[in-house]
Amino acid sequence: MPEPRDLRPSRRPSRRAGPAAIDLLGQARHGLLEAAALSRAAERYATAHLAALRTAAAVLAARTHPDSARSSRRRSGPRNAWELLARVAPELAEWAAFFAAGAGKRAAAEAGAAGAVSDREADDLLRDVETFLALAATTLGVPDQPVLPMSGNRALSRQAG
Repeated sequence: MPEPRDLRPSRRPSRRAGPAAIDLLGQARHGLLEAAALSRAAERYATAHLAALRTAAAVLAARTHPDSARSSRRRSGPRNAWELLARVAPELAEWAAFFAAGAGKRAAAEAGAAGAVSDREADDLLRDVETFLALAATTLGVPDQPVLPMSGNRALSRQAG
């Protein structure tokens, strides 16, 4: 059986996204739209956070390549997508830290913990993910496509309903 492959930063970080990265950005956009349509804060938060993870995966797909010379069992390497993102795209390191910090809250929201997130936290995350998605797309040389309708209208319509 072949050894597991390690993901390493490309020698020249590509500013052009390949098909896998473009597909992942599309999935992230779709996930963000889906999140915006959900009425429960916990579901909005969890779905938006997953859209951020797909966005990170798009950057990783564009900036890393399999390296068969090294095993992924190294203890000093990144342990999750956010750590790897910070390593291969230092310009996104603050975003990686931000979303890594929200992973526990996402897990609590997915588990149905009462009061895991407020409406405000969920709506703030939607906007943050949209910003991250736009920045990642620009970083990869993909035209930005705004995803969410005007945020204020969504919040007002939820309060009225």
